[in-house]
Amino acid sequence: MAEANLDMALAEAPARAGLATSRVPGVWRIAREFCRRRPLAAVAAVFIAIVLAAAIFAPALAPYDPNKQSLATVLQPPGMAHPLGSDDLGRDVLSRLIYGARVSLQAGVLTVFFALVSGVAIGLVGGFVGGYLDDVLFRVMDAVLAFPSLVLALAISAVLGQGLGNAMVAIAVVFTPQFARLTRGQVLAVKEFEFVAAARAAGASSARLALLHILPNITSPIVVQSVLSVAAAIIIEASLSFLGIGVRPPTASWGSMLRSGYGYIEMAPWLSVAPGLAIFATVLAVNFLGDGVQDALDPRRR
Repeated sequence: MAEANLDMALAEAPARAGLATSRVPGVWRIAREFCRRRPLAAVAAVFIAIVLAAAIFAPALAPYDPNKQSLATVLQPPGMAHPLGSDDLGRDVLSRLIYGARVSLQAGVLTVFFALVSGVAIGLVGGFVGGYLDDVLFRVMDAVLAFPSLVLALAISAVLGQGLGNAMVAIAVVFTPQFARLTRGQVLAVKEFEFVAAARAAGASSARLALLHILPNITSPIVVQSVLSVAAAIIIEASLSFLGIGVRPPTASWGSMLRSGYGYIEMAPWLSVAPGLAIFATVLAVNFLGDGVQDALDPRRR
């Protein structure tokens, strides 16, 4: 009798396992549903993936060395040899555009990551602990927010000096208060919920309450803010490079390409059109993706 029951249980196990598995949406099912409901965000994600792939495989995709100068091809219009033309030093614009994607994505993704980590830490501590520590931390954050983002980034970059690393530090400082204030506001709301009070009554420590009970419940707005901040970081880095404070020559970046093409806007417009369109399309795609992520994570919009 026991063996019969065991055999029956083993026979029913695959069916139950398949039923349980079918209820769990897979990655492809989630991606397909996202594309169906938010096609614009899906197209934006594909475009960003193409830009990312171009940045990663730039040495294999670029037809020329981005820094190689040639007096024979100075200000050559777009053609078979140079699909996007050449600049005032004879360098291939397409190659520099591909390599410039590396700078823009580093400035966009890495700076937002550093700002995210520091801002969330400050906001979590200030919102959860409160009191004098909260007042001190967020008076400093308010002071940073009082300056326009680009002006503050310019000032910090001018103090630190020219270079991509210094520009990234400046952009990360600019964005840290935004994540800190967003995190603090979410913490102040969530820490009053009943499940937090129940965990505290059960003897959970302050660190456990903050990291395991509060932080997982405030990730949605932080993720959305992170995606949207990437677009703003790309614009600020391009602005710094355009003003000559960003990357050092001859490193290719979209902002420095705009700067070099500014003086030839009438006789060689392709020098400015290519990086300008690259910045425009990438920033627009990131914003569309951010809107799609916001819709996907907001239960009121599902």
